[in-house]
Amino acid sequence: MARVALLSNPRSTGNKSLLPEVRSFCARHEDIFHYEVEDVSQIGLALRTIARVDPKVLVINGGDGTVQAALTELYQGGHFGDAPPPVAVLPNGKTNLIALDLGAVGDPLTALERVLEIARADLAPHIVSRELISLSGGAAARPVLGMFLGGAGLADTILFCRHKIYPLGLPNGFSHALTALALFLSLFLGLRFAFLPPRPKPVTISVMRQGQIQGRFAFMMVTTLERLLLGGHTPQGGGKKGALQMLVVEGRFAAMARAGIAAIMGKLGRRHLTGVHVQRGDEILIEGDHSSVILDGELFEANDGAPIILKHTAPVPFLRLAA
Repeated sequence: MARVALLSNPRSTGNKSLLPEVRSFCARHEDIFHYEVEDVSQIGLALRTIARVDPKVLVINGGDGTVQAALTELYQGGHFGDAPPPVAVLPNGKTNLIALDLGAVGDPLTALERVLEIARADLAPHIVSRELISLSGGAAARPVLGMFLGGAGLADTILFCRHKIYPLGLPNGFSHALTALALFLSLFLGLRFAFLPPRPKPVTISVMRQGQIQGRFAFMMVTTLERLLLGGHTPQGGGKKGALQMLVVEGRFAAMARAGIAAIMGKLGRRHLTGVHVQRGDEILIEGDHSSVILDGELFEANDGAPIILKHTAPVPFLRLAA
């Protein structure tokens, strides 16, 4: 019996050196069913095949983009009927935001060994519920599911890092530090050069029943992860737990400074800050002319008359590795 099904993307950055060890590990453990895809377009076929072995846990071994594609297919493809297995995510790829939220840190093989240990016992104490972001509109042909969305200046910065910094082959930590420096020069000092991130485009963000904000934003994120990036907290305000959490920082030095100081002090979202918007809601619309957003590594674009619409799904099961 395959207690664990492992879905690997060999093209993920982390798998270029890791995959031979993963294959050897799986060969030593007959209760792991390992399926490799060469492209995310093959994930539907992979999950149809995996459903036949009826695993207790589905493990995703790839970057955030692989996780996003797998979650979309898992919960829209109907391959497991009404009872899909809980999902675990190995710490792989460049960012690992989802893996971190689920307590998977450090060595991916150690995390896989921990998943196998849990799967051989009672899963119940380790299953947690997370709502997913459902993105539709824009250029999305069908709703796409994920857990972390970056927009406005944040999306521009992610794309800058992806296209101009990562190709340099530098370590991840140094790449992110270099990106932060470029962001500082562009946003804080107002420098405009081709080798720096572009100025954020105007965007309109509407949160259902809470109003609308417009402007050029240095930072925008929406997530269903347990806590906001930068250690922020969304006000409860009667909103149900697990709804879309949003943090938006206006593209002005004073607003960015306030948000940075509040984040360092652990007070972001605990009180009102001018130029810093921390909200939660059930539906968010993002409108703008060629305004980019990135959902778990995949790029989408809002256009005039074709806004991006964000909603949240019903809670779905994940496997948390931390005690």
